[in-house]
Amino acid sequence: MPYDPDVHHRRSIRLKEYDYTKAGAYFVTIVTYQREPLFGEIVDGAMNLNPLGEIARREWFKTAELRPYVELYEDEFVVMPNHAHGIIWNNGADGGAERRSARTGAADEKPHVDAGSLGAIVRAYKSAVTYAINAARQSRGVVVWHRNYHEHIIRDDADLKRIRDYIANNPLKWTEDSLR
Repeated sequence: MPYDPDVHHRRSIRLKEYDYTKAGAYFVTIVTYQREPLFGEIVDGAMNLNPLGEIARREWFKTAELRPYVELYEDEFVVMPNHAHGIIWNNGADGGAERRSARTGAADEKPHVDAGSLGAIVRAYKSAVTYAINAARQSRGVVVWHRNYHEHIIRDDADLKRIRDYIANNPLKWTEDSLR
């Protein structure tokens, strides 16, 4: 369906005026469509990935291989039955340089995602996972992900430690998880 500003009027949940191409650490949560448990199950406090979960994990780390300005670490990522949590270290597609221009997002203009931005990184990941899962299931065009993602800009070492602990302990706290 072509973009129609009268129909497609989603509100952004991103920080207004924040440059998401800017170098920094970002905690993201990406949820499956209708919270379907696609990726495996929690057994005795540990995540057991199924083949679709392996795809989600593989594509996460492939992101850094394809984008040299992105750093990802094993202890900062977890695939859960119906979502994934991870920290994306974006060093800036321009080597950390500021964007040269900002898009205003006029009402009659299709929403734009800047190359090298957090949104572009997450969009590419979700697309790669969707393509690979649909190929594995022979289900071309089936929706895999909820249409957005949650992000949090990591501001200091205490914030980073808290988020790393949250990621590491997420499988242990599955029964308490609001995304369950």
